Amino acid sequence: MSEGQGSLDLALVHYPVRNKNGEKIGSAVTNLDVHDIARACRTFGVDCFYLVTPYRDQQQIVGEILEHWRQGYGARYNGKRREALELVEICNDLAGLYWAVGEKRRNGFQVLATGAGQGCGSVSFRSIRQRLAQGEHFLLLFGTGWGLADEVMETVDARLPAIAGWDGYNHLSVRSAASIILDRLRGGRDE
Repeated sequence: MSEGQGSLDLALVHYPVRNKNGEKIGSAVTNLDVHDIARACRTFGVDCFYLVTPYRDQQQIVGEILEHWRQGYGARYNGKRREALELVEICNDLAGLYWAVGEKRRNGFQVLATGAGQGCGSVSFRSIRQRLAQGEHFLLLFGTGWGLADEVMETVDARLPAIAGWDGYNHLSVRSAASIILDRLRGGRDE
C-alpha cells in the first residue's frame, strides 16, 4: 500500500450465497478461485484476501493448498504464486470476517458488494478510487454460486455497478469478475 492510500481487502463468500433459484445455500471452494483471485489481489494491491466458509472440510482443503504453495514444494517452485497466496486468510463466517478486518482497520472501514444482478450500483468505481486515494478503507465482498444472499446485500454500505456484458449476457466466473473490478478500482485507469 502506498503512503496516503487507503486500503482494500477482498472477501470471497461461500455462505450465505444464492443458488440459481434464489435460495440461500453454501457453495464449495474451488482451487482455481483461490489461486486466480489471490494473484489478482497481489497484482492490484489488495491487503488481504479472505475466504469465508463455515465448512471445516473446505477449510482443510484450502489449508492444504496454502501449505503446499507457502511452505511446501510449490513455494520453492513458484515464488510468485507463494507471494500471492500469502494474502489468503480463512474465516468461518461474516461475523468473523468483519471482526478480523475491524482489528486491522481500527479507524473503520466500509463494506462494498458486487453482483451481476440489476439494482447494483449505488456508488461508482471512480468515486471509490478517489476515496481510496484519500485514505479510506474498504472491504469488497464477492459471492460465489449465484451471488451474495439478499441478507448480505441488505447490510453493505454500498454496491458497485454490475459488469455489463455484451448483448445482455452476464454470467462471468467470480475470478473473472474480481479481476475486472480490481482493475477498475486499482488499475490506474482514468475513466
